[in-house]
Amino acid sequence: IASPTVDINSVRRKIGMVFQSFNLYPHLNALRNVTLALRKTLKLNPREAETRGQAMLAQVGLEHKAKEFPDQLSGGQQQRVAIARTLALEPEILLLDEPTSALDPELVESVLQVIRKLRDDGMTMIVVSHQMAFVKEAADRVVFLKSGNIVETAPPKEIFDSPKHPDTKKFLEKVSR
Repeated sequence: IASPTVDINSVRRKIGMVFQSFNLYPHLNALRNVTLALRKTLKLNPREAETRGQAMLAQVGLEHKAKEFPDQLSGGQQQRVAIARTLALEPEILLLDEPTSALDPELVESVLQVIRKLRDDGMTMIVVSHQMAFVKEAADRVVFLKSGNIVETAPPKEIFDSPKHPDTKKFLEKVSR
């Protein structure tokens, strides 16, 4: 995608991003947070945007929270609204940056369930995570980074059972204690 002949804006339209800090608009309810980009960027009419927004909230198990504002939602619910907002744009690839890092431990599972369902439905995702049990269970491929560089990449079983690089071994020893 770095080639000068590639239309980077076309590529960007196929990639959705879910940030670790939700980035919901506090003055908009859950449904309006999901439909804003549909109306402003995709130029959908309000009825089409609302229909798609409701479907995306249902996909993440929050259809009953459509009229709630971010401060009325738990952290896990806010993150699921952020996921719904991104999915509403129908990306081909979903980037998730530490999707559970800002959550209390009891809320983490609700977000991980949504990510598992997306995986099972065939969504291509790149997930940055320190949730090693989830990575081991859900990933097709693990890429271990250090200082922004790829240190090791392999299927989860290989990375977790017999890491090759000393930095990967050291990290996994620390997190398994």
